[in-house]
Amino acid sequence: MNAIPTLSREEVRNVDRVAIEQLGLPGIALMENAGRGAAELLLSQSNVRRAVICAGGGNNGGDGFVIARHMMLAGCEVEVRLFSSVEKLAGDALINYRVASRLGIPIQEYSVDDVGSDFDESLEEADWIVDALFGTGLSSQVRPPFVNLIERINAAATPVFAVDIPSGLDCDSGDPLGVSIQAELTATFVARKVGFSNADSKQWTGRVTVISIGVPWDLGRTVFQNE
Repeated sequence: MNAIPTLSREEVRNVDRVAIEQLGLPGIALMENAGRGAAELLLSQSNVRRAVICAGGGNNGGDGFVIARHMMLAGCEVEVRLFSSVEKLAGDALINYRVASRLGIPIQEYSVDDVGSDFDESLEEADWIVDALFGTGLSSQVRPPFVNLIERINAAATPVFAVDIPSGLDCDSGDPLGVSIQAELTATFVARKVGFSNADSKQWTGRVTVISIGVPWDLGRTVFQNE
């Protein structure tokens, strides 16, 4: 029996790099595939009517904007809480922010220091919280004030849907980087992450489903010849 495919942090980077640089598949297409697949998984759960999407300023947040768009198109009520200034968004994440904004999806820009009771109430009123704060690239300890933000999300009674990996969980070890989102369901892209082999990681990931982004899982280990 073949082992379940897994990817390390570096191999995840290589998948994106090879897909873009050697296959010629734009990053915006990879983000669209990831976000749409994650949205479809979340929409397949029971009683999904309202979701609050907590987005960071990187590509994980960009995935969150795509998820918000597809959930809106499916008739769900969605709100995005952006924990970054819009001015810091770039590339594919900025493109998807603009699309979501122009579609009228509510996007509220938050300073992490200013998170208060209104944020807590919005989480409690949702059917799902979508964690799109940090992705697999995080390798250092989560720092304040994000520690407080993650703890507030974990304290909500609402289940959490993690995008690619629970924010704060180390991709390679499967251990929290000080603190981690506790998800009920994780939509991980391309393949399971090496850290998920750590039995203790399940308390953070919950159920894990692999979402295809349209490229082979071992793409980052393949060498293509330039034409």
